[in-house]
Amino acid sequence: MTTATSVVVTRPGDRDVLETRSAELGPPAPGEVQVEVAAAGVNFIDVYQRQGVYPIPTPFVLGQEGAGTVVAVGPDVDGYAAGDRVAWCQSLGSEATVVNKPGSALVRVPDGLDLEVAAAAMLQGLTAHYLVTSTYAVKQGDVALVHAAAGGVGQLLVQMVTARGGSVVATAGSDEKCEIARSLGATAAINYSEVPDLAAAVRAAAGRGVDVAYDGVGRSTFEASLASLRPRGLMVLFGGASGQVPPFDIQRLNQLGSLFLTRPSIGAYIATREEYEWRASEVLGALADGSLHLEIGGRYPLTEAAAAYEALEGRRTTGKLILVPGD
Repeated sequence: MTTATSVVVTRPGDRDVLETRSAELGPPAPGEVQVEVAAAGVNFIDVYQRQGVYPIPTPFVLGQEGAGTVVAVGPDVDGYAAGDRVAWCQSLGSEATVVNKPGSALVRVPDGLDLEVAAAAMLQGLTAHYLVTSTYAVKQGDVALVHAAAGGVGQLLVQMVTARGGSVVATAGSDEKCEIARSLGATAAINYSEVPDLAAAVRAAAGRGVDVAYDGVGRSTFEASLASLRPRGLMVLFGGASGQVPPFDIQRLNQLGSLFLTRPSIGAYIATREEYEWRASEVLGALADGSLHLEIGGRYPLTEAAAAYEALEGRRTTGKLILVPGD
């Protein structure tokens, strides 16, 4: 038995429902691996689960992604040994000092890649990857709209779109954040707090309607995203940082030019081990060789998880926030 400290959601609600608790953690069960956690990622899906938008019986340990070092291997697990460096996503209960995870949830972290970066990359990195390779396979000459381009997913999207030969019209909430998007390769960056008609500004920057709109902001940008698209363009609504989009009349897609609308989530894009390993190896490999950059925008101890989520929900951050053991 070992003692694990974790961030617990005691009941559905705001950040005040979070508690840091310590409890005994047993050895890994058959099929499981015990990992000493180096860092866990902070994501909006955690907020939806904490609030009860995505209902989970309480109490539960928060967090969907992390990285660390294997300390024990349970029965019926092949391919892992103590000392291996691993990462994971889509696995609830990651915000803890030590966790037992299914071996099937883990991927290897390349040598030379910091475990904190690996933890920060899993959910948002694989999200950006499936968005540009599968939801809409960006190709040479495509123009993509990327909202919240200085955020965790946004920064990765800008880099991945441009690496595939596309160009990016980015939006962000401040001039400083717009400059971050430009530094990562965005052709144009628009401070949406300073333009009266965001869609018109996007079209002017692109010179036409965009081919795809990657929108993780939701309620406050949804209409502008639709109005920014070319005929038969694709609206990709992959999150709701500003709130969930209200019920939508699909006839409007016809009126706006035979548009396409999708609401993807990562689970459908890493449904097989082969696809999961492909996406993880490409993202972590690119980070390891320096062709992809990930900014860690803030490190918080587990005991300050509420402050991390306050910063995330207030959209005051750039890059990715992580939780780490200790002070």
